[in-house]
Amino acid sequence: MTGLRYVYAVCRPFGAPLQTALKGVAGDPPRLLSHHGLIAVVSHVPEGDFAEAPLRRHLEDLDWLTETARAHQQVIDALTAVTTPLPLRLATVFRDDSGVRVMMEEREADFLRTLDRLEGRVEWGVKVYLEREPAAPAETAKPASGRDYLRQRRMQSSAREDSRQRAERFAARLHATLSAHADGARLHAPQNSALSKAPGQNVLNAAYLVPRTQSEEFVELVDRTKGEEPGMRIELTGPWAAYSFVEEAADPSSAGDSSPSAPSAGADVGEGAS
Repeated sequence: MTGLRYVYAVCRPFGAPLQTALKGVAGDPPRLLSHHGLIAVVSHVPEGDFAEAPLRRHLEDLDWLTETARAHQQVIDALTAVTTPLPLRLATVFRDDSGVRVMMEEREADFLRTLDRLEGRVEWGVKVYLEREPAAPAETAKPASGRDYLRQRRMQSSAREDSRQRAERFAARLHATLSAHADGARLHAPQNSALSKAPGQNVLNAAYLVPRTQSEEFVELVDRTKGEEPGMRIELTGPWAAYSFVEEAADPSSAGDSSPSAPSAGADVGEGAS
């Protein structure tokens, strides 16, 4: 089959088969491309969609981007079930197999070092939200005077600030506890509620690198904190490939000019990267 090569991830050789019905981006099943002691997981994609100019246009199309990210993530999830993948950025595309091998050759030391660090580990995402509390009756009553109005506003502002500080203290304690039970931790910027549509104010958005063998204990630890602090909501997601911990090794942009299009500008396809 002709077309460009879309690269999902790099990993070490593994024995377990991928899902037989697994489809990748543009509907093409992923295949394994070996080079030295590494494997690139690739599929064919049409040049009419993934060459530099059309790809840049597509990246402005939210529907197309969502469909592509979903197919990309399906392959990463399938890999995560059988091995430790090193995910590459969304829409990492090369002209042919030779271009992929050049990238693997030039980044081999980085890939091997990162895979050694991530071996047998997965990423769990934890978010903490401060729930929005309904206004008390006294706060919704019409103030009798301008002075009453200002006093009411000060009380509301003080209550919100107290809640925010309480939430931040709780988030800091939780992050310290979870970090102590993980091999690595990353703090991401809080999510914008207007964009994420998640209710409440996001006060913790973190990722934790956890050995697979200890994941059950980690999940139980998070579950025990739910309901511990009134007005807080804790969300746990995973296990994911270790998006938050791949660092520069997952960026093939320095692998020469074999690619007809630059990797995308960091579209998030994994929960731990959001």
